[in-house]
Amino acid sequence: MLSSIPWWAYLILFLIILLIRDITQKRHTITHNFPIVGHLRYILESFGPELRQYIVANNREELPFNRRQRSWMYASSKKENHYQGFGTDQDIHESGYIFIKPALMPFRADLSLDWGKACPSAKIIGPHREKPFHPKSIVNISAMSYGSLSASAISALNMGAANFGCYHNTGEGGLSAYHKKGADVCFHFGTGYFGVRDEHGGFSLDKMIETVKNNPCIKMIEVKLSQGAKPGKGGVLPGSKITAELAEIRGVKVGESVLSPAYHSAFSTIPEMVDFIETIAKHTGLPVGIKSAVGKLEMWEELADFMKSTGYGPDFITIDGGEGGTGAAPPSFADHMALPWVYAFSSVYKVFQLRSLTDRITFIGSGKLGLPDSAIMAMAMGADMINVAREAMISIGCIQAQSCHTNRCPTGIATNNKWLESGLDPSLKYVRFSNYVSNLTREIMEITHACGYAHPSQFNMDDIDISMGDNNHTASLRVAYGYQKDEVKVMPYGAEPL
Repeated sequence: MLSSIPWWAYLILFLIILLIRDITQKRHTITHNFPIVGHLRYILESFGPELRQYIVANNREELPFNRRQRSWMYASSKKENHYQGFGTDQDIHESGYIFIKPALMPFRADLSLDWGKACPSAKIIGPHREKPFHPKSIVNISAMSYGSLSASAISALNMGAANFGCYHNTGEGGLSAYHKKGADVCFHFGTGYFGVRDEHGGFSLDKMIETVKNNPCIKMIEVKLSQGAKPGKGGVLPGSKITAELAEIRGVKVGESVLSPAYHSAFSTIPEMVDFIETIAKHTGLPVGIKSAVGKLEMWEELADFMKSTGYGPDFITIDGGEGGTGAAPPSFADHMALPWVYAFSSVYKVFQLRSLTDRITFIGSGKLGLPDSAIMAMAMGADMINVAREAMISIGCIQAQSCHTNRCPTGIATNNKWLESGLDPSLKYVRFSNYVSNLTREIMEITHACGYAHPSQFNMDDIDISMGDNNHTASLRVAYGYQKDEVKVMPYGAEPL
């Protein structure tokens, strides 16, 4: 009987029911006022980002990474042709445009060497600690935790880091099995003290000592004060996301929501923070540093003064730009809180330079620095290394869908949805990350040699000009930011630093 009813009759019935439903509901004005056709608005809105990304926007228009930048990352990760022809398509007179100055006589590089291999940092981190750390690479993976990224994504990044020779920052979610695939590890924790917290949610030195003792892959420890995506804001990890595995890794209870406050409970002043750092370093033997976005400078000045007068303090400082973005955040925080990296880093560097402390600290930059020109600029300004986050995600398949906060990441990277995650094979994707960071390093080294240097840390602020805007004039970084970076002693490629 039902089989004799034509298909279009079902369609008409469905539309009548939808019409009645739209007219009688009051929740959505558009569908009430324009029944049936009003749904088209929401359908188009749902995939509007994809329409703009692939059809509407030009090569240089999108943010945070435009199509040209993503294409370079994709091609680099796949070992495809990442060159471009017919010259630049950028407006080279726009304000802030970077000009790197080549030397008349380039550096005579040894052509028999593979310049895509890891270039070691010019500095040893914590040379006075029991277990100082000399990073094998100037490019490393920034803080992204298991939980915010999937197990497959973390595994792929760690395996890729091990293959290339860079270190992997755990993010504040604790050390998981997926961080232990062979790479050196920077253990990172924030105000929630995940992985090293006691039963009351505070910091546990005993757990910190035990974690380091049982995991020799941990080479340094980073205390997060704030991050670029949402500086000065805490967060809540919903109980619905806390599985038995996550609970064990983070030291929390299954199904119970956990608060990460905006402030640390272990310290509240600069002297207390330095004492906290020194205590951890003393009991683990490892270098200990801090990560922060930048705003007011008063406490940075207090920290530098305290370090100058006592000789104690962090072994490294990671400056995160306000444009950082792997952490989900309210738009007001993501858009307006904290200084962009160039202003943040230059402000902090000058504070420590004024007190002759730059040789004691390894400076690390993070915040959209994973492209050759940005990395060179960062090192010319005084950064000793850079960390990459979203660029690393793009190298293993991220399409910049900007759905990280929804648990519906279509590429299986920023989700714990098992079906979506199943599409990401770490045994294939780790090669992509390794290729990306290899090509990034190669281009950094090629630019370095073109400018007459052997190591990127030899760049100074007179080596780069930036466009000053409408007058079409340029100025060196030294003039624009009001300082010249201190000289860093380096040895030829592959050698130990002085």
